[in-house]
Amino acid sequence: MKVEKGDFVVFNYVGRFENGEIFDTTYEDIAKEAGIYVEDRTYGPLGANVGVGELIPGMDEALIGMEIGEKKTIVVPPEKGYGMPRDDLIIEVPIEEFEKAGIEPVEGAYIMTDSGIARITAITEENVTLDFNHPLAGKTLTFEVEIVDIEKAKPESDES
Repeated sequence: MKVEKGDFVVFNYVGRFENGEIFDTTYEDIAKEAGIYVEDRTYGPLGANVGVGELIPGMDEALIGMEIGEKKTIVVPPEKGYGMPRDDLIIEVPIEEFEKAGIEPVEGAYIMTDSGIARITAITEENVTLDFNHPLAGKTLTFEVEIVDIEKAKPESDES
């Protein structure tokens, strides 16, 4: 049974940067070894509907045609991953906005805003620079994937 568009697929993965550094995984032991373990996270296979936009395009495309138990290494360029960084997603906010909110800006920290999550990239006497680009934007990513289960999509009743 091969993965087709619309199927619900359960899979494990290890995500690496081009230099081999692991940035994410569904395996708890690998996360601990790589120093990226998050205590509040539940490790284990991830489930997603394939071909419907739940996954980054490069992953979506690569899972199609795989079978249960099959392992594959997928290289995802930025265009098929999180895109290229965009200048229009980097904005300056007056530092007084932080002061009004009682927040001490810290360079490199992530903050939640009304517009989503941003990373503080610079702080001056007058402004705080916020970067709303995804942290993986502009990066080529490599995923080692293993299919654990496939739940076939339910056929539409009006299709022949």
